Amino acid sequence: MLHFRKIAVVGTGYVGLVAGASFAEKGYQVICVDKDASKIETLKKGIPTIHEEGLKEILEKTVIEDKTLSFTTGIAEALQKSDVVFIAVGTPMGEDGSADLKYVREVAAEIGQNMDHPLIVVDKSTVPVGTAFMVRNAIAEELDKRGESIVFHVVSNPEFLAEGRAVRDMAEPSRVVVGADDAEVLEAMKELYAPFTRRNERFYGMNVVGAELTKYAANYLLALRVSGINAIANLCEVFGADAIQVRNAVASDPRIGDKFLHPSCGYGGSCFPKDVNALVHLAKKAGVAEEILAILQAPEILNNFQKGRVADKVVKHLGEDLSGKTFALWGLAFKKDTDDMRESASINLVRELSGRGAKINAYDPLAMEQARQIYLKDIPGISYVENMYDALNGADALVIMTETKKYLSPDFEKIAGTLKSPLIFDGRNLYNPEAMSELGIKYYGIGRGLSVKKL
Repeated sequence: MLHFRKIAVVGTGYVGLVAGASFAEKGYQVICVDKDASKIETLKKGIPTIHEEGLKEILEKTVIEDKTLSFTTGIAEALQKSDVVFIAVGTPMGEDGSADLKYVREVAAEIGQNMDHPLIVVDKSTVPVGTAFMVRNAIAEELDKRGESIVFHVVSNPEFLAEGRAVRDMAEPSRVVVGADDAEVLEAMKELYAPFTRRNERFYGMNVVGAELTKYAANYLLALRVSGINAIANLCEVFGADAIQVRNAVASDPRIGDKFLHPSCGYGGSCFPKDVNALVHLAKKAGVAEEILAILQAPEILNNFQKGRVADKVVKHLGEDLSGKTFALWGLAFKKDTDDMRESASINLVRELSGRGAKINAYDPLAMEQARQIYLKDIPGISYVENMYDALNGADALVIMTETKKYLSPDFEKIAGTLKSPLIFDGRNLYNPEAMSELGIKYYGIGRGLSVKKL
């Protein structure tokens, strides 16, 4: 029976840093690797480089107090101090929709160049079917160049961490999926995760290909639910139904439930768009039937349309030329409790409104720095405020793009009294249209509050 206590994690993004810190909190000796020297120096002080609830406290405990977590820029040092190495680097979407594996391939080659004892190499990054085979070949090729014959195993262990609650998801996983082609290695991985799964048996062992496909399948099906309810919400607008009432009734069916079934301005982030596109690319490469491709492509097709729905509503009610108009914008990130703006619907909204001559007063509790420096840095007419109500000053309407907690029960009298006209465009359906009407606020949500087609 294999037993492991020393872990290396290559990559200190959302997945790598949370995983490394969580293993260290359980008493494992963990060393994390990243080529970004400034990031490593910050982490060595126990300061998180990403926003995740609870991460700061874990780093303070594991780095400063217990000293079970360390950081380095050198992969050779990390390999010498580990029995298991997790590859947790980025797999960005390529131009053709496929997952770009160049960073995974680079790490695999470096492992082969530097390993000096048997290792289990774990693909933790979200990767397509066949990646473990590629990683295995890359390591073996480098070992051959060195004339070395060192035993190693490559397993797949996809992550299922949601941004904003990644620490909690790691501590109390809904499932731990591991794919391995060796029974003893699979058992060793089960023991490695035992501190996280003791209360609930959530370990699912399978072959490598099955594990690689599981992550894509999970994100595809979740994306399908989001786009599915948004398709229904659009029908509700056409036929005069309230999408939330329809959704609540549908969700009462225990076979369906209410998870990921909220009419909205669409999904974003680093996972759903990238993984759905990668799955489509894999299917095309495998030559699957057009009928299968059609359903695999459906979530992204609808989601790309849905990201423009809030701007469509603005234009419908205020006109195509928005010169001289100012909009208060609450929410820049792709969802609440994160600073991540990747594929956020707010980017589409800001570009559309700005392109029509509008000015925007933007507020987000976490993502404004990301907007300033990266995602909206070249957009004219946008300014940022430090208080959500300051965004209302001089604005013609309020636009809401995330479901952030502080937006759920705001001061509606202040909103109505500060806006030039009491008008809300809500991409998250946070409020009740009837209640807004009683307050004298014109309210337009997703699948509600619009003039409808007469049958």
